Amino acid sequence: MKHNYDTESPIVQLVSFNSLLKYYDDLVNSPNTYLAERAKYVLEAQAPYPELREGFSDLSLLEKHKEVIKIILEDTFAPVLTKNEIKTASTPFESLVFNSSERFQNILKEAGEDFELEISNIPSEFSYIMRCTVVLKFHYGYNLDFKRPFFYDIPDANGVMHRYRILYNADFMEVIPTEKAKELTQEDVDELLENFENLDLWKEKIPPNSFLVKGFVISNMFDVTAEHSISEIKSTLIGRAQRGKENFMESFEDTFRSLFKLSDIRVGFSGYDAGANNFFRIYGKGMESYILNGKDLESCDSMLCEHSYGKLFREGKYFAIANVEKYYQRAKDNVQPYKNLLDQGIKSAILAPIAINGNLLGVLELVSGKINELNSVNANKLDDVMPYLISAVLRTIEEEENLIDAVIQHECTSVHPSVYWKFQEEAKRFMADELAGHQPVFHEIVFKDVYPLYGQIDIKDSSKERNLSIQKDLMIQLSEINEILEVAIKKYGLLIYEELMFRVGTYLDEVKEALFTHTEQAVFDFVKEQVNPVFQHLKKEDGEIAELLKKYEEKIDPSTESYYDHRKNYDESVMEANMQLAALLDKKQEKAQEMFPHYFERYKTDGVEHNMYIGSSIVNDRAFDDLYLRNLRLWQLQVMCEMENKYYALKPKLPVKLDVASLVLVHSTSLAIRFRMDEKRFDVDGTYNARYEVIKKRIDKAYIKGTNERLTQKGKLSIVYSQRKDEREYLRYIRFLKAKGYFTDNIEIVELEGLQGVTGLKAIRAEILYKKDKKSEQTYTYDDLMEELRS
Repeated sequence: MKHNYDTESPIVQLVSFNSLLKYYDDLVNSPNTYLAERAKYVLEAQAPYPELREGFSDLSLLEKHKEVIKIILEDTFAPVLTKNEIKTASTPFESLVFNSSERFQNILKEAGEDFELEISNIPSEFSYIMRCTVVLKFHYGYNLDFKRPFFYDIPDANGVMHRYRILYNADFMEVIPTEKAKELTQEDVDELLENFENLDLWKEKIPPNSFLVKGFVISNMFDVTAEHSISEIKSTLIGRAQRGKENFMESFEDTFRSLFKLSDIRVGFSGYDAGANNFFRIYGKGMESYILNGKDLESCDSMLCEHSYGKLFREGKYFAIANVEKYYQRAKDNVQPYKNLLDQGIKSAILAPIAINGNLLGVLELVSGKINELNSVNANKLDDVMPYLISAVLRTIEEEENLIDAVIQHECTSVHPSVYWKFQEEAKRFMADELAGHQPVFHEIVFKDVYPLYGQIDIKDSSKERNLSIQKDLMIQLSEINEILEVAIKKYGLLIYEELMFRVGTYLDEVKEALFTHTEQAVFDFVKEQVNPVFQHLKKEDGEIAELLKKYEEKIDPSTESYYDHRKNYDESVMEANMQLAALLDKKQEKAQEMFPHYFERYKTDGVEHNMYIGSSIVNDRAFDDLYLRNLRLWQLQVMCEMENKYYALKPKLPVKLDVASLVLVHSTSLAIRFRMDEKRFDVDGTYNARYEVIKKRIDKAYIKGTNERLTQKGKLSIVYSQRKDEREYLRYIRFLKAKGYFTDNIEIVELEGLQGVTGLKAIRAEILYKKDKKSEQTYTYDDLMEELRS
């Protein structure tokens, strides 16, 4: 352990035993003969070495005079306690130990030869300022109360870290000014109190080497490993059961009063919304925000000056205001928080950032009614309690967010992230009304002047394919029932079996002819009520038929209680296609949201449909421009083509080879959407806008005017519109995407037959180009692709 000569310091440190020897000077004349003789012995041992009184910086003298120093310190290091006490004599603020108890020596020995003793919770950059606070107290008479618990972290022989708390005895220190020392006024001290981290300022007021410190310190240490471990555990638990109690904040404030030894401290909190850059009130029993002063929400830009903003946000450090009135008078543009604090009679304050991994969650507010009581010096006391505070406040914020989520989920159901902020605002207002004792009502959420976009990629002839699969399963099941009944008739010749077989044949003929809406349920009921009881009887009566029934029952699906083979293939094909297409759309949506936030929902039917709404009312922190609408329309066309490619790459792997057709609906004017509380979803608002919903529901069934041809066709993307300007816009997009290899030259414009209550619709049908796989450069039309896949 060596003295650090390179560290700049306001003091020149000399090892001296003068203060202790003065004690023995007085004891020489003691009436207690033993004490007088003991003092005489110590003084005679020191007398040949005047440097031990005068002080020295040459640390080699510690080894040279080791035996004499041991005699001088013998009374302070009692031999009978040396194996129990953890005790050292050292220079202050350093780990230069020149005398110690036997127990301390053993602790260091177990730590290993490479271990360097160092105080664990004193940042090196603050060492100069810490020495200054000692000078301010012992020489200038200003008690800044920088006392903090200091610790050594020392591993034992097994590598387990132990924490030792250090208690200093500085009775044997002398602080003597040199010619470099300056006189300090109250204004100088006030300035230092406001600028704890301004090292240059501290060096200006208390220059390097401006004081001589002679002496040494006695350090007593105590193993507090267990207490430290318990505290670490508490830091993860604090606030779990306490926040709901009526006296939570009162107890919380008492803790801070004890920590700072100040009776006037009050504690507040404000949350931080990074998305909107706002401070907001945290709701809880007795919780206040002194910087918000009763308001629920304020922009950070209006709440903080440049200096305080930099401290809290960029540096993540405490911001102390030792004199609020002075700050308010100096601040430009009358920064609101200082005025808010003054209006509440607050004279000093500390704002501490509550952050996890650099992300600001909120601000702890400590306030006092006295000038200088809270300052940049004692703000550092928070270092030892912030882990507990962060856990407590984190839990408070999380509980509020959970409560907000619970209100939204109860009143609304899950909502898209782009509009979640609006629901949060309404949930906070709902909670505020409830806390104020009013009857809370969750108002309907409306977004005005938004532009809708709708698209679908739908399985062609899905009803026909589903019915065909059901028809096949029913025919197979009825045929196998017939075969078993035929065996029973041959063996037993009962007319009742023939009658049952006759009815099975009737149903079989009916299913072969056509599958009507009621047929599936009728066959299901017939088998369950008429066939199954007979089969149960035969299973008990005849072992041969029982084996046949076992094979038959193995083909019965437990969930449907019927044959589920072809329909299962159909369902799995639809499910797999929907899952793949929805996953692609969701992934693409993440990028689209980065371009400009917008409401998005998609749902699976026999295919995948999606709704999008974009406009200024959807976002609360960005300006909307028509450019973003045009961008989203172009993005939609491109993604629809990519989804078509995704499906036809998947088609050969599906059990049932289905085709799909895509459609986009264009609406040229903005409309309003309202969250329907009863249906838990967004819908267009107003009678006029309802026309849009009508078109959405019926457009995929539309026919080309004057023909029996359906609008949607496999291999083509249909774009439905009503305005000439929309036609020009989308033809422009198609030309662009054709150049990128998404479409062929086969583009047609068609008029549609009128839908119920809707006329005048037209459509662009653009033939899509497909790639056989991702690596392929060659593109195909639908017919070419099918031919290529068949070959």
